Amino acid sequence: MIELYQFELSHYCEKIRLILDYKGIPYRKIEVTPGIGQLDLYRMSGQRQVPVIRDGAEVIADSTAIALYLDQKYPDRPIIPTDPKQRALCLLMEEWADESIGVNSRKVMLGAFGQDPVLRSTLLPASTPSFLKTLVESIPGEALSILGTGAGFGPDTVKAARKAMQQNLESLSTLLMDSPYLITDQPTLADFAVAGLTMYVKFPAGLYLDIPATLKGQGVPGLADNIAYETFWVWRDRLYSDYRKFTSSSNVSGATSPTSINID
Repeated sequence: MIELYQFELSHYCEKIRLILDYKGIPYRKIEVTPGIGQLDLYRMSGQRQVPVIRDGAEVIADSTAIALYLDQKYPDRPIIPTDPKQRALCLLMEEWADESIGVNSRKVMLGAFGQDPVLRSTLLPASTPSFLKTLVESIPGEALSILGTGAGFGPDTVKAARKAMQQNLESLSTLLMDSPYLITDQPTLADFAVAGLTMYVKFPAGLYLDIPATLKGQGVPGLADNIAYETFWVWRDRLYSDYRKFTSSSNVSGATSPTSINID
């Protein structure tokens, strides 16, 4: 069985989980501990980022490389079109999703959490004492904005990311207005990249992710609930309903309390 080394809240990992579910490939999720677990990950894959998969003796890092490997090794339900122009468009759109949606969605999410104290506290584990949740909610947004500026996520950065996401969602809604999928009449890598990488803009409702129940269906105000982007969000919900499998604790190792990984 394929092992997926991941962070449950990583949208790049969600992209791969969507593909694995669509293809019907059995896999086991292994939650990597930030820090020490990433050092072990480096020993295994030569880098510290998730997702990484191990398929027998094969170890592949990077979501794009993993997607291409899965489509070659497990050709049933292909996600890369065979038509040269469609293939080129699919790969271009996947790269755009990685670099635009993937990067900007993280920034707008952090901006929203900085401004919404209740949304911020929902990221805490369910076992977090109520007094600590209250403390997190009481942190002034201005203080978080100053910290965000120091980390490269200041107000100007968030504003630019929000503008980019508005343009992205508007364009995607237009493309999907009279088409079932982005490239062909079947889902491709482009669809799964876009669907997975918008996770931070609006978390999917339902039992797809091992995240606090209060976070499911929530998102960035003005983007997740804007009627102008309804076509896109309805499409993404349908993609999840059709292809994403419910999370089961039986295939998760350390999902609620990450542990470092062991390298054989």
